[in-house]
This record gives sequence, structure tokens and C-alpha cells, in this order.
Amino acid sequence: MEDYEVYTLPNGIRIAHKQMPYTQIAHCGIMLDIGSRDEQPHQQGLAHFWEHMAFKGTEKRKSYHIITRLETVGGELNAYTTKEKVCFHASVLDAHFEKATELLADITFHSVFPEKQIERERGVILEEMAMYYDSPEDAIQDDFDELVFPNHALGGNILGTIDTVSSFKREDLQQFIAENYDTSRIVFASVSKLTFSQVVKVAEKYFQDVPAQHSARQRNKPTDYVPRHTKVERPITQAQCALGRPAYGLTDPRRLPFFMLVNLLGGPGMNSRLNLNLREKYGLVYSIDASYTPYLDTGFLGIYFGTDPKKVDKAQALIIKELKRLREQPLTTLQLHQTKEQLIGQLAMAEESNNSFMLMMAKSLLDIDRVEALNDIFNDIKSVTAAQLQTLAQEVFDENQFSYLTFVPEK
Repeated sequence: MEDYEVYTLPNGIRIAHKQMPYTQIAHCGIMLDIGSRDEQPHQQGLAHFWEHMAFKGTEKRKSYHIITRLETVGGELNAYTTKEKVCFHASVLDAHFEKATELLADITFHSVFPEKQIERERGVILEEMAMYYDSPEDAIQDDFDELVFPNHALGGNILGTIDTVSSFKREDLQQFIAENYDTSRIVFASVSKLTFSQVVKVAEKYFQDVPAQHSARQRNKPTDYVPRHTKVERPITQAQCALGRPAYGLTDPRRLPFFMLVNLLGGPGMNSRLNLNLREKYGLVYSIDASYTPYLDTGFLGIYFGTDPKKVDKAQALIIKELKRLREQPLTTLQLHQTKEQLIGQLAMAEESNNSFMLMMAKSLLDIDRVEALNDIFNDIKSVTAAQLQTLAQEVFDENQFSYLTFVPEK
């Protein structure tokens, strides 16, 4: 990404902006380097609970005024929680950029977590958990995290557990935020036609009085991975399967070529090797995908699919065959070229979304303290060799080091 600008406030909060002259929409968001991996076992689900409760009342607004503030001018207000981040973001006509910024600052830094709203939102989140449990293709992904990262917060469900969510009180939210809140680990990012000086002026107005605060929090790296094989009976008709293992972390130089390798194996393209084999050739699945998620100090490779219970073994055997093929056979010159061109095209199209662009900018600043230029990423992709990809396949695509989780229909 080119031409972004960053300004750091005295309290440590960073303002990042990318000017896009030909848009009428302003996208902006506050991203905090706090996520579900920062929770203690009795706190599981608190980061996500905080995301919900931020909309339920501030020092000067009730819930209704928060959720209608931008809707009445055609804007959108949203939020999400991941293993390592909490983000509040908005999209509005650029004329309402200051209104959106003020609201984001209010819900991020001035929420009061009313007790009555906590009780109501507790029920909402428990229903959200029930919805995920009733969707086995979603539930298996959460359960598989726990299989790969047992006894570690990265393996915990972002939503929490019924017991933890049922126990949360106002003091728990306040304590969790106090333990993890660090103004030097907060980024306000925006993409719009506004100039950088205009954005900084608005941001200073609403962020400069936020008290500086630093956290001594330490994130513990998962260790001692052991492959596990688990089969669970569920009230379903189709078997759901997950297999995978830990992989490379965010700062590992092998991250980008490994992402390319996983994209070739089971990325979103219909021409991925797993899709061509399991769906197009054998008709065993409706969909199958492989995903790679890098974290601060580790990573995660997961392959997911659903199939007839009688065909699970055959499907897994075909996946193992593709893993072995990538370990033993280097890509031809044409295959390597096509793999690079496909990933370059996908990344270029992803950048067309200004909202995604804004969120990526904030996350990159928090994760690696910079935003990589797209042309630099393209050059890195072009420099990858077939031998590099084969070496990565040999390092990670060993099925004997994979964990397996299968949901099967109840007998």
C-alpha cells in the first residue's frame, strides 16, 4: 500500500490515513491490540462481551442513541473481535466523518456497561453461541482450535463458554480492560477523500485527551503441540471434518510463500487442488477449503469440509494424496507462474474495498509496525521459487503431524 500517513498523539494513539480522492464514503475504525487470547480461563469471552457492551451505553448516550446515530444519515456502525484484536468501525458519507469519529471515540473510551444491559446482552450472546452450535460447519472450526491449541487461550472460543458468559459482571469488564488496555497499541485508521491534516485535526479533537496508559501484559506462546484425533457424535446428517496443525507466525519470513502454498492447495479459487480433486473429480464435497491464520507468535493451518459419513475416509485419503504431491513434486514453471498470478490478482482485488483496506492498515501497524506496499508484496511473491514452496510443504504438510476432528451423525 502506498501513500498512507501516520501521526502519533502524545498519549501513544496512532492516526493512520489513506487519501482516496474519488470516493464519497469515509471508512474509519479504532483497532485495539486486545483479543480473546489475552483472557484468563475465567475470563473466556470477555473481549467479545466488551465488543457487544460498547454499544449499550456511554457517559452521555444510551444504547438507542448509539445505534441510531449513524443509521439516520445512512451510515453503518459495526465491530468485531478476533483472537488478538477488538475493532470498532464505521462507514459514512464523508460529510459525516467527524460524527463517526466522535461516536467511535465515545463507545471505545467512555462506555459505562450498565448492569441492566449486561443482563440483556448476556442472553443475546448465549443465543449467538446456540446459533453457532446449531451450525456444525462453524462449530467444528471453534472446536478444532481447541484441539490444536489445548490449554491455551488461542484454543478458546471467542464467544466464551456458557459458564463464563453467565458469570460476567460489570467489574469483570472493567478489570479486563484495565489489565490489557495500552494506548500505544491502539490505531485509528481511515480511508476517505479527506486530507491527512483534516483527519488529524478531527482525531486530535476526540483522542488527544484520552489518558496515556501502558500495560505490562505478556502473551504466552503455545508450546508442546501433539497431534490429536477426535471423533464426536452430533445430531447431524452430514459429517463435518477438520484437519490441520500449527504453522508460521506473523513475523516469520516464510509467512508469504506459505500463504501462497495454502492458496494453491485450498484457497477461494475454484481451481484449488482440493476443490478440483474432491469436488470436481469425485463429487465428494460441496465445498472444501484450506486456510492459514498467522498470529503474533505462531500460526494455524486448517482444512475443512463436509461429506457423506461413509465417504470421510476416502476424502481424507485424497487430501493426504494432495499434501504428498506438494511435498514430492515441485511445481512446473507454468504452475508456479499461474500460482503467483492468481494470488497477485486476489490481493489486488481485495484492495479495491476501501473498508477492508482501512482495517488492514490498522492491523498491519499493530502487528508489524508498518503497512507493506502492495508492489513490494507483489515483488516478494514473484521472487518465490518452486523449491521454496516444496520445502515449506515438506516442513508443514506432514499428515502424521496433523490433528483430526470429525463430527459424525449420532447412531
